[in-house]
Amino acid sequence: MDWEPLAAAKASISPYDLLFQALALIPFSHYFFAASFLFLIFLYSFLEIHFLQDLLTLFRGDPVTLNYNSCSELAQSVVANCKILQGRYLATPWLSSPHLQTAFLSFLGRPPPLTYRRHLFRAFDGGTIALDWLTYTDVVGGTSCMLDSSAALKGDKTPIVIVIPGLTSDSAAAYVKHLAFNLARQGWNVVVSNHRGLGGVSLTSDCCYNAGWTEDLRKIIDHIRCEYPEAPLYAVGTSIGANILVKYLGEDGANTPLVGAAAICSPWDLLICDRFINRRPMQKLYDRALTVGLQGYAQLHQSILSRLANWEGIEKSSSLRDFDNHATRVLRKFECLSCVSVLWMIQCAPVKLFHGMNVGSMKILF
Repeated sequence: MDWEPLAAAKASISPYDLLFQALALIPFSHYFFAASFLFLIFLYSFLEIHFLQDLLTLFRGDPVTLNYNSCSELAQSVVANCKILQGRYLATPWLSSPHLQTAFLSFLGRPPPLTYRRHLFRAFDGGTIALDWLTYTDVVGGTSCMLDSSAALKGDKTPIVIVIPGLTSDSAAAYVKHLAFNLARQGWNVVVSNHRGLGGVSLTSDCCYNAGWTEDLRKIIDHIRCEYPEAPLYAVGTSIGANILVKYLGEDGANTPLVGAAAICSPWDLLICDRFINRRPMQKLYDRALTVGLQGYAQLHQSILSRLANWEGIEKSSSLRDFDNHATRVLRKFECLSCVSVLWMIQCAPVKLFHGMNVGSMKILF
């Protein structure tokens, strides 16, 4: 037998061809299941899902972690009487990811049907701030007409809670509506303090809001206290709204007319937040989404912002850092972008207030 032609034929076959032929012998279903498994691992890590962790703990959840001044009688009283703070937290199993929870609320979390009663508050510099009220009567009695007056009576002693939304949110945001609706259903009078230029209200001055601007909140609190002196006054801030609220509490301390306050998801250190939001692909999606929201805000008020800030830079901004550099820094007359974050960080430093409670170290504020 002539082995030379056979040997030559084998030598002419590429090892890659042999590998491909071997791989072709593996059933397609094996590739499908392998690809699906790898995709699930990637998705699990990318979305930061913690279902397996919950499963290993038999869905018992994690104990609530509290940081507060143990010498404060007020803090001890709140912790003792708030049973939810003594329990454990377990996320809904099929929403065991912060990103899934955010997406669900944004796209599928239908807000309750409600209609606010609007009061337009004029700031000291001519700016206009929309205050949207919601009461127990509005929730129980059905939708009410939009009125240019507040819902509470001057002699009413029903507690009032001021809600300060996040960076690009207003009273129409789903999570704000859920919060306002549930508070009103519990018997509170709720007023959502929309940031300047939001809530369908035009900018009527050259002043815009930011994470370090507390003067609007201060004037609104003083205004509501003056209008309804018999009603206990509370405040709830979310995200940037929480940052503004905590900074205000630090500035006014025990002189604030607020009886209590809660800061939800407050970005305590904006320098660290700025770095974190550019660290991973998922965080960069949030960065881009917030930037688009701010650009939409700028578009609504182009006639003013194009005169005061770098409009071309605003339009081309691809991140919060870019937007702050072309808008926030210019509007507030900061020398450089780092000054914005450093100043806000200093302004939000821990301070003593409310019977010695250390705000800067608390995950939950009362």
